Amino acid sequence: MPTDTKRVRGPDVSQSPFLFWSRPAEVLPSHEPRADGRQRDQVDVRPVFVRCGLVSQAKGSAYIEAGNTKVLCCVYGPRETERKDETDMKSGRLTTDMRFAPFSCPERGSWIQGSQDKDFSLMLQESLQPAVCLHRYPRSQIEVNVMVLENSGSILAHAVTCASMALADAGIEMYDLVLGCSLRQDGGSYVVDPTYPEENSWRSGSREKRGGLTVAFLPSLNQVSGLQSDGEMAEETLTAGIRTCIEGCYKLYPVIQQALIKAVRRAAPPAAES
Repeated sequence: MPTDTKRVRGPDVSQSPFLFWSRPAEVLPSHEPRADGRQRDQVDVRPVFVRCGLVSQAKGSAYIEAGNTKVLCCVYGPRETERKDETDMKSGRLTTDMRFAPFSCPERGSWIQGSQDKDFSLMLQESLQPAVCLHRYPRSQIEVNVMVLENSGSILAHAVTCASMALADAGIEMYDLVLGCSLRQDGGSYVVDPTYPEENSWRSGSREKRGGLTVAFLPSLNQVSGLQSDGEMAEETLTAGIRTCIEGCYKLYPVIQQALIKAVRRAAPPAAES
């Protein structure tokens, strides 16, 4: 029988892939202090570094860094809608695309957009759309592209904040900025702005109620534009968690305002000498 020269034959001696299976995430004790020194059951968010206008090819861009979480966002448009059947004569169209760099997570990913990326893109669009004045851009589309450079927890919340800053940097008319904050219930306690190990430890833990919550909030209008939750949370815990996330957004608000003010001053032309 002729040999197939185009087929790569496997080794004669093989091993079970379960030998290389990654260990499950360790269950972090819910009564001990957090690994980064922050307190439980308090609105204790990580210090953030934010900057606007880093990508010159985009209409607007923003970068946010919270702990080891690093997110970059670019905004293009408004420009004419590519597909004529999707053109709205009275309102514009907001499109979002959120992707993870292959090196962003402990498990190396792919450049191809997976189901998780599509879910995050949809949640990002639902959080940003109520804040954008799309009626001011008829027959146009605004593209928001988010790239996660490193995922160290609370990635959706920081992506919402970064995208909101990029829209403001691009000069897109908005009702208000959109800020995000995440919370993770760990049995009888909760942690605000959880890290990657804290987000993944609850899945292999005990049978206590464990769940996560991400809130997108418009601080000036005092309105919630997006809400995403998973796991099991009681109604009272969910209500208290939303209030806690809103308080976390208010803590972040002055930092975002100062970053946008600095960006406007850098882009402003120098004052004419008299």
